[in-house]
Amino acid sequence: MKRRIHIMGASGSGTSTLGQALAGRLPHRHLDSDDYFWEHKYTKQRDIIERLSRITYDLDQHEPWILSGAVCGWGDGLRSYFDLVIFLWIPPELRLERLRAREYERYGTESLPGGSRYEDVQAFLEWASLYDTAGPEVRSRKLHEAWMLELDCPVLRLEGDFPVEERVEAVLDYLSCGKEG
Repeated sequence: MKRRIHIMGASGSGTSTLGQALAGRLPHRHLDSDDYFWEHKYTKQRDIIERLSRITYDLDQHEPWILSGAVCGWGDGLRSYFDLVIFLWIPPELRLERLRAREYERYGTESLPGGSRYEDVQAFLEWASLYDTAGPEVRSRKLHEAWMLELDCPVLRLEGDFPVEERVEAVLDYLSCGKEG
């Protein structure tokens, strides 16, 4: 059984959702990179040295684990920690629709025109919309593809719009078929 699983993909692709769902079916603890990246969620980034110190401590203390989210760039040294990387991709239109709904759920009418969070939400959605077309200078598919080429572990790609339970079953099937190599 893979004991150290990393789930990555674009913002809104379902990495946290899949991580939580898998942790409910496997003996793994779920960790999320946002909890290390942000000092104050979505407003103030934590210093890189502190991020790495916190995440490596937790990864070393809580095996088996599932880490969801992005660590490309600031967490490049973590590649050797992973036994399996799961890459998620969904069509951009669906992903952006999910993100709009998530931002409304988070901030309510403050995320709408005239609201105090509107400009921040629009900037975030603009950044997120670049994932499939931008170069490796931002969190993009190109960055993720290049990052995965440097891995020494297998990569399971789950690309397309699938329900969470179907994704969970695909991962469990992968793990049970001896492909965890």
